[in-house]
Amino acid sequence: MSSALDPAVVAAVGDLELAARLIVEGLRAGEHRSPFHGFSHEFSQYRAYRPGDDLKYLDWKMLGRTDRLYTRQFRETTNMSVTLVIDASASMGFPVTGVSKLRYAAVVASAIAYLVVTAGDAVGLLSSGGAGLAYLPARGGRLHLGALLQRLSHLEAAGRWEPPKVIGLAAERLRRRGLVLVLSDFYDDEDATFVALKRAAAVGHEVVILHVVSREERDLPYDGAVAFDDLETGERRLVDAATVRDDYRARMAAFCDGWRDRARRAGLDYVPLGTDVPPARALRHYLLRRQGAVPA
Repeated sequence: MSSALDPAVVAAVGDLELAARLIVEGLRAGEHRSPFHGFSHEFSQYRAYRPGDDLKYLDWKMLGRTDRLYTRQFRETTNMSVTLVIDASASMGFPVTGVSKLRYAAVVASAIAYLVVTAGDAVGLLSSGGAGLAYLPARGGRLHLGALLQRLSHLEAAGRWEPPKVIGLAAERLRRRGLVLVLSDFYDDEDATFVALKRAAAVGHEVVILHVVSREERDLPYDGAVAFDDLETGERRLVDAATVRDDYRARMAAFCDGWRDRARRAGLDYVPLGTDVPPARALRHYLLRRQGAVPA
């Protein structure tokens, strides 16, 4: 099973539904609970804070009014709505050989969509890039899943996207509180993107940042003089890889750490997705972390 879930193998599968099933089978082999258990909830009542309670459910307004700590409790609801927001800008087409970030994102998104629909919930898609906006409202059922997977399979990395606009649209079109998962390399307009993510959370949605990064971007595993082309601006830069590698790696690590730290401070979920990591393994770790089985 592990070889079948290797990123290169899964990404090479032309049928996204088959790829999704491979990943889901790998997840289910882990014998953990429903991956979205506890994501869908409505406010039920307050109770006094107890040591060990999740701090993100503390009600700070109640603290201001009563000078006491209270935790908000929720009851699970059915028919959860999930929107997958996918960055299909040109930078997501990297690397141009092997598993691109966009292909990896599409495979992970297909597995999530498959899980949501088979659980009886609704999933939608919003993607933006040079080819324009692709939108499917959140619905359930196998026919809808097939249509969504078709859209995912035809995504092409091109041009730029407008993350604040697209994320805002995703939050607006979810008619009630739901789950917004954003899959991107998060290079575009970082501050405005972060503001849009916080706004989506402020209106009641659960927001998950799925940060897609390739091994080549993370490690710069090149030798000698290398010409790099900016896929979105066309700018070319010639560098000596060995000379810049240490500084580059430090800057890249700081970039990813910055997103993780800002997300945590804002109460948003941050999930690193390296394209060299089998999708089932990456998703399993995140789902187990959400269930409290592994540390954050």
